Amino acid sequence: MNLQETKKELYKYCMQYIDQRINNSLTAIKNAQESANTEVKSSAGDKHETGRAMAQLETENNAKQLAESNKLRHVINQINPNKNSEKIETGALAVTSLGTFYIAISIGKVSLNNKEFFVISAVSPIGQALLNAKKGDKVKFNGKEIQVLDVA
Repeated sequence: MNLQETKKELYKYCMQYIDQRINNSLTAIKNAQESANTEVKSSAGDKHETGRAMAQLETENNAKQLAESNKLRHVINQINPNKNSEKIETGALAVTSLGTFYIAISIGKVSLNNKEFFVISAVSPIGQALLNAKKGDKVKFNGKEIQVLDVA
């Protein structure tokens, strides 16, 4: 497995994941606003106020998700997928005895080219345990010893 190429593919996967989240949030906000506008035209009294309040709440929730997605975009934009890392840091791909981890944003388990990877944030508990480890190092996580087999 070519670690540099895999790292680039995982970076691309993260970018697509964020784009999808942003598009979903924008579409949901637009739909909620259209729903609120429809409520104005077709309803009267308490039902009208309830419908508008529900649409407003949905818009606010989707705006929060959009803001969170924009934070993820900021994190991923700080990563240079072409950089070869000597130690585990944000943007690194770490092959360990527990699995292969891409340190970027918190997505979880990802299948790519028939292989499984864990795309995690550097601030996650396992990310914190792995941070700054080098090839050959052993780290402890949840009482288990994890061997770092390779880093890119």
